[in-house]
Amino acid sequence: MLNQKVQDAINNQINAELFSSYLYLSMSHFFESMNLSGMAHWMKIQAEEEKIHAEKFMNFVNDAGGRVVLAAIDAPQIDWETPLAVFEDALGHERKITGMINELVDIAQTDKNHATNSLLQWFVDEQVEEEASADNIVQKLKLVGDNGTGILMIDNELGTRPMPAPAAPAE
Repeated sequence: MLNQKVQDAINNQINAELFSSYLYLSMSHFFESMNLSGMAHWMKIQAEEEKIHAEKFMNFVNDAGGRVVLAAIDAPQIDWETPLAVFEDALGHERKITGMINELVDIAQTDKNHATNSLLQWFVDEQVEEEASADNIVQKLKLVGDNGTGILMIDNELGTRPMPAPAAPAE
């Protein structure tokens, strides 16, 4: 069901999703070092979501008769100037991932691979949510600026984010 071009593109996306998880873990531990446990919690959950996304792609490749090929994961950034800088980087990263998903959609449509295209529509919708969530936090952090009380209020709010459900096997 998967030709080599589609399989390679999905394997590249798997690597990108795993890097995303690694990046968000780095961001989480950066926030831990700043005693911003709510922001750290938010990023840990984001890291879990990205791992779930990778698993969803891996399950699909396996179910479609392809072969998952894992590649090395680059080291993520470890330091930022401010909480705002972290979330601006997270937003920029989500926009990059959106572009990659859109390229995958183009490949699947050119290949007339309807099963892959169907899977990718979930990711298209997910990326709208991912960007909106990060942008919402960026806008709040811009609003409070360097106000410590405002940052702590946002930190407290982000600490209430619930854990995502585990990835279900592709159907």
